[in-house]
Amino acid sequence: MEPRNNVTYFVLLGLTQDPKEQKVLCVMFLLFYILTVVGNLLIVLTIALSKTLGSPMYLFLANLSFMDVTYSSCISPRLISTLFFGENTISFHSCMTQLFMEHLFGGSEVFLLLVMAYDRYVAICKPLHYLVIMRQWVCVVLLVVSWIGGFLHSVIQVSTIYGLPFCGPNVIDHFSCDMYPLLELVCTSTHVIGLLVVANGGMICTIVFVLLLISYGVILHSLKNLSPEGKRKALQTCGSHITVVVFFFVPCIFMYARPAKTFPIDKSLSVFYTVITPMLNPLIYTLRNSEMINAIKKLWRRNVT
Repeated sequence: MEPRNNVTYFVLLGLTQDPKEQKVLCVMFLLFYILTVVGNLLIVLTIALSKTLGSPMYLFLANLSFMDVTYSSCISPRLISTLFFGENTISFHSCMTQLFMEHLFGGSEVFLLLVMAYDRYVAICKPLHYLVIMRQWVCVVLLVVSWIGGFLHSVIQVSTIYGLPFCGPNVIDHFSCDMYPLLELVCTSTHVIGLLVVANGGMICTIVFVLLLISYGVILHSLKNLSPEGKRKALQTCGSHITVVVFFFVPCIFMYARPAKTFPIDKSLSVFYTVITPMLNPLIYTLRNSEMINAIKKLWRRNVT
């Protein structure tokens, strides 16, 4: 299906038009991106090479870190390049590719966070059956389902907007290609399309977020049956998961569970969940996880010696 439009490229207005502010933001986002890549790849390598981190929780965490790196890489390099060189145009097909990749990894992460909550529920509420329920093939199936869910979500989003007519103007008031800023440039009624985007984006985020809150509520309620040491470890793990869930889903719900309209705060929220959150996730998951910290220390000592 070929798009019916006169637009071959878009102009991204970015975050600011001030050259001094652009240079400051460029340095800041470059630092954030380096920390994101290093932190998340460190988690992936540590889990892959450590013999003590073989539980399903760490398999899911490694996949989450991989998703964070790739998700951030869909946005940050172009954002940094635009701020540094001032080249703010993007071809139509590159824009659609970026949109697809964003929603592929972002959508997959939504479903993976639900899988991780289920893993913690089984580990804490049904500890005696954990190894039976969370067998290796079950974990693989859950990961595959997460990726398929993200893929289908992304295909629907892109196919929804790809065939719409763009007659001009071609200026996007954003730093990346996303659904609502693009819909504002479509030269036809977008009411029905907007409802579809809400159903495929905002509704999914809202339903998964509610399920996550219920699951962690059940987990926290069941902590009264654990020993003091068990409570401490469970609270550390669940606290990290809940923090990541809130950081990811609150902006997501605000952005997509609403009519197809843009607001000035959208760009700031987009920076938070596309740039800041992937950088914070490694810190959130490692600083309070003694097993992870010890594994990183062992890996460091092994490479140094």
